[in-house]
Amino acid sequence: MAQQIALKLAVAEDRHAALQRHALLARAAREQQRLVSIYYDTGRLALRRAGILLRLRRHGPSWQQTIKRQDASDGGLTLRPEWQAPYLNHFDFSHVDDAALRDWLQRDKIAGRLAAVFETSFRRTVWQLAPDPDTRILVKLDRGWIASSGRRDTISELELQLLSGSVDSLYLLALELAQTQALPPLLLSKAERGYRLFLDTPPAPVKAGEVPIDAADAPLAAFRLIALDCLSHLQLNHDGAVRSDDPEYVHQMRVAARRLRAALRMFRPVLPASFAEQLTSPLRELMQTLGRARDLDVLMAEIVAPVAKALPDEPRLTDLAGAVTNRLYAARGNIRHVLRQTGYSRLLLTTGSLLQRAPFVGPPAADAEAPSLLQFADRRLRRQLQRIQELAAAARADYPPSLHALRIGIKRLRYAIEFFGPMIPGKAGSTAIKRLAGLQEELGQLNDLASAGTLLMVCAGRDPHLREAVTLIGGWHGPRHAALLAAIPDQLKRVRGLKLPRLA
Repeated sequence: MAQQIALKLAVAEDRHAALQRHALLARAAREQQRLVSIYYDTGRLALRRAGILLRLRRHGPSWQQTIKRQDASDGGLTLRPEWQAPYLNHFDFSHVDDAALRDWLQRDKIAGRLAAVFETSFRRTVWQLAPDPDTRILVKLDRGWIASSGRRDTISELELQLLSGSVDSLYLLALELAQTQALPPLLLSKAERGYRLFLDTPPAPVKAGEVPIDAADAPLAAFRLIALDCLSHLQLNHDGAVRSDDPEYVHQMRVAARRLRAALRMFRPVLPASFAEQLTSPLRELMQTLGRARDLDVLMAEIVAPVAKALPDEPRLTDLAGAVTNRLYAARGNIRHVLRQTGYSRLLLTTGSLLQRAPFVGPPAADAEAPSLLQFADRRLRRQLQRIQELAAAARADYPPSLHALRIGIKRLRYAIEFFGPMIPGKAGSTAIKRLAGLQEELGQLNDLASAGTLLMVCAGRDPHLREAVTLIGGWHGPRHAALLAAIPDQLKRVRGLKLPRLA
């Protein structure tokens, strides 16, 4: 059995030549290969469900059989065992030294029901780099296609495979290559993309999942899992934000960035001194870029569109909707530009690199006074609840910024409870999250209405025709705005009555 350690990165299809001109690669010897692979599974995809890959790959006149475990990717970094053997016209699993896996593969209901599911064909350019005497890294640049069931998708990716040395050397090399080239981590493997083609699974925005932390974890270990989940959440929506006009991709990227910022605040007392500082500025810039498009999406869908639908014969509303749409398309274009720049790639790679180093990996430091995760979570949640109640005491219905600050505080507490969800027994966590989400939604609607006027006036510019449309919209939403304001005392009462779920 071999252990493969690799960092996978996405490469824009039109940037292969530029990447190969990078000084590190231009002066190294290279080899080119044409690789054709066929992936196998049972009719019910038993291998996929078990997290196993079975592949035949052609090497010149012969074929090689490879078995891999599909272990989870840590922000593009994969560590997985694999077993290789020559293919002699039939599958042979006798060389697999994991007895349980070997016996499972040899069962008739597995070995006797294998069939081709998808194939890949790509040209691979390979360099072997030795940044220092103890480190050897294979750099593999792939370009080609994946095909299944009459459907096809492109392959355009870079893999840095560690032959010897530390994992940190992979990130150092990736960051150096990403100085002049956008190389965001790639989370979906060729195999996963092949299965999606086989199943005809359409692309869709990805929401945050539950992070598998445990009360026995140290606070730093829990933060690492949460931060890696935030990176995955961010990156799994990247392609959709670049290629699609579906606003949900941008929204989910924004949520992922906010969750990461919330985690940085929540765990700040135990994080290394310079950790947050390296991420705060680029993360804030990314959120501002995503936020501009998201604000315009909400403005169009929640503020302008309902009025335009209610008054379909009002030309001023049609013209204002056009002005908002033009700004929205410009904002989306700016997102696509930013996500293709080196700064975005370097933010992801820097964060991933830091999370693969001490004190996040390796034996924990001996500290008798260090809090357990349970103690830490209880303390931080109580502090967050206290902060919310202070904001509620200072909030005033006639001062929108105070309500906006309260909404942000509620959102941070909601994220924190989501992070610690596995430590909350029963339905107490989901009940608390639902209650907080309801308060956040109601205050959010009020904030959207309060900020809509300013943003609409920016879209209207100096055109009196469009400014009249802004007045129409304000009047139409007036009753809803008044109703939301009237509900503020009740919402503040609900905030004062909030209780934290019990941790276990």
